[in-house]
Amino acid sequence: MVKKTHGTQRQKDSLSRERIIEVSIEILDESGESGLTFRALSQRLETGPGAIYWHIDNRSALLTAACDTIIAGTVSLPPAGAKPAATIRTFALGMFDAIDAHPWVGAALTRAPWELPMVRVLECLGQQVRALRVPAKAQWATVSALLHYILGVGGQNAANTHIALTQGTDRTDFLEDVATAWSQLDANDYPFTRSIAAKLSAHDDRADFLAGIDLILRGIESMHGR
Repeated sequence: MVKKTHGTQRQKDSLSRERIIEVSIEILDESGESGLTFRALSQRLETGPGAIYWHIDNRSALLTAACDTIIAGTVSLPPAGAKPAATIRTFALGMFDAIDAHPWVGAALTRAPWELPMVRVLECLGQQVRALRVPAKAQWATVSALLHYILGVGGQNAANTHIALTQGTDRTDFLEDVATAWSQLDANDYPFTRSIAAKLSAHDDRADFLAGIDLILRGIESMHGR
């Protein structure tokens, strides 16, 4: 009995919280949220669930910790003299790329808006919105617009990638199928959708995303006389 206790303690000491989170991210990237179980994590780490529970209380806390690791790596202090609009663009693109690389991050953020990962995002956007001299009464609405756009477009892009993978195709083939379907819609009912169908397969997701950010930023500047 004493040997078992000592072995368990050594196992806990040799396993770090950082290592658990690192492997959790690997599993999430490979299998999504459904694949992240303490059983799968134990097998990957070659340890028992008890050693993991020593560092992480439950699966929800583990998912939040994994999400926070990704967000913390995306959020960084702007260089001295950086303009707030440029900082927002850089941060937004970083979030877009992070969600593209880790599709589960978007859902993890929206599921726990009170947790630290979302607070990091809010704080980063909020500081730059203040630096744009947006009046206090309009700051929350402005941050919300940016936040919902970033998470919405980033999440949709990740979802499109996931759909293509589950259908056994790549992005180009998937978009070409969508474009073909759109081009066959009724011309009277869907004139705009038909008009952009041919451009769908060749569009640049990141460029379109940044164009939307720029529209929001120009709107902010226009509304507040800058």
